[in-house]
Amino acid sequence: MRRGIGATALIAGLALAATACGGDPEGGNSAGGKVEGTVTYWDTSNEGEKDTYRKIAEDFEREHPKVDVKYVHVNFGDANQKFKNAAGGNSGAPDVMRTEVAWVADFARLGYLAPLDGTPALDTMSDHLATAAGSTRFEGKTYAVPQVTDTLGLFYNKRLLKKAGVRVPESFAELKKNAGKIKDRTGATALYLRGDDPYWFLPYLYGEGGDLIDAKRKKVTVDDEPGVRALATMKDLVESKAAVTDSSDGQENGIKAFQDGKVVMIVDGPWDIAFARQGEEFEGGRKDNLGVAPVPAGSRAQGSPQGGWNLSVYAGSKNLRAAQEFAKYMSSAEVQARTTKELSLLPTRKSVYERPAVRDNEMVRFFRPAVGKAVQRPWIAEGNSLFEPIRVGVDGVLAGGKSPEAAARKTGDEFRKLLKDYE
Repeated sequence: MRRGIGATALIAGLALAATACGGDPEGGNSAGGKVEGTVTYWDTSNEGEKDTYRKIAEDFEREHPKVDVKYVHVNFGDANQKFKNAAGGNSGAPDVMRTEVAWVADFARLGYLAPLDGTPALDTMSDHLATAAGSTRFEGKTYAVPQVTDTLGLFYNKRLLKKAGVRVPESFAELKKNAGKIKDRTGATALYLRGDDPYWFLPYLYGEGGDLIDAKRKKVTVDDEPGVRALATMKDLVESKAAVTDSSDGQENGIKAFQDGKVVMIVDGPWDIAFARQGEEFEGGRKDNLGVAPVPAGSRAQGSPQGGWNLSVYAGSKNLRAAQEFAKYMSSAEVQARTTKELSLLPTRKSVYERPAVRDNEMVRFFRPAVGKAVQRPWIAEGNSLFEPIRVGVDGVLAGGKSPEAAARKTGDEFRKLLKDYE
């Protein structure tokens, strides 16, 4: 969540363009029509996942021989704006897209998504976890189908922690305290800190008892004292050399450093389990060397954000019936059980967790309770756009010499520009 750098402030003209070119916004309610024709699918999964999702899409074609699925892998970092450009210009938008949970309300407000209520796409919605289903709705309508849920955990190298004689840290303060011992005894840095992606700021913020906004009171809270303490914690970890970070390419750099044993721990999610195990520290007979624990606590609390992925149908699709059926298939219990087995991704369907193969999956055993305790983000249309000011603020603190106080204040000011009716 997955997580991601937010888009810039929304432009009113895009919304008008969507209304003009997106087709009948109620068109998604039609359950009629034949399951045939072409369905273009934009898949935003990562490098370790995309081959599995491509094969699943091909399996749909075998079940529906009159449907041609055009599978397109789109880089996650580019996908949000690429879809807006295509949908807003009424040219090149996919019939179905794998959308990050924070994108749904944004795209729906712009008129780019077809409502799915009353369509085949929403079969047995009661089977989905309430937290996952919540991110699919906007202003009383359902615009997506849950496919994957997730949260963040602490990946750790069991061998190196044992060599250092250090237990898995329960707090960032404990991690910092033992970082010197880890370095002296293993040669590795204790933590890779994602400084390039604002999603990874949230555990530090929640750990200080804070949140981005208070949606009920319509109040910006990111610049309150917990936000300052969160930025200060991140800064202290890097400056004390308990952690290393990058201003860009953190996904690639962080997991590579962890795979190679250059860092002992990294905060990450279920989507990177399969990828982590491709590294020399965890491949083959060393797969049990990978441990997962809760994200360390801050000074006041402990928590990670709820993330995940949904499947949305484009409002301007010329093949709504087949697109709805494809979204239904890609979020089905069988597909979710398969991606848990092959990729250790977390299902959104309650029934899938009852299957022995899923229930006994080692990463599900950890992440399932963690998802239940994950902190809900506000599912507002502007939610995704809040991440860019956070990214700028974190980078300013970690690489630009800015104080946590100044960065938090600036982030709050930017939030208020985006959220006109918030104080």
